[in-house]
Amino acid sequence: MPKASKTSASETVDMEGYEGHLERFDGGYTVAFEKYTADADLSAFFKGLPDDQCQAAHWGYVLKGKVTFKTSSGEETFETGDAYYVPPGHTPFLYDGTEVVEFSPTDELQQTIDVVTKNMEAAG
Repeated sequence: MPKASKTSASETVDMEGYEGHLERFDGGYTVAFEKYTADADLSAFFKGLPDDQCQAAHWGYVLKGKVTFKTSSGEETFETGDAYYVPPGHTPFLYDGTEVVEFSPTDELQQTIDVVTKNMEAAG
């Protein structure tokens, strides 16, 4: 059976305000060990996706801090010790000092990452 940890994950993403360690599992799911080092409303980077929102579902656990997800019906904040499920159709607000572990369907996550990356590169 596959397993992953922050230190063994095969992919690392390190950019201003974000550190991620990701592992894609057989069966179509990705686990991400994420740390946010700045407050950030990322909604502008989802432009171009349906409804300009993330199209991947996420199951997660907040190790430390808090994270907010905005949807068309409102927003919800999850804090230290909370497990959560967020369906497709949201944008995140990240808080400095937060650490989460999150599981997402790989294909939907990759489609979202491709658009977010393109928008971040365009923004400089």
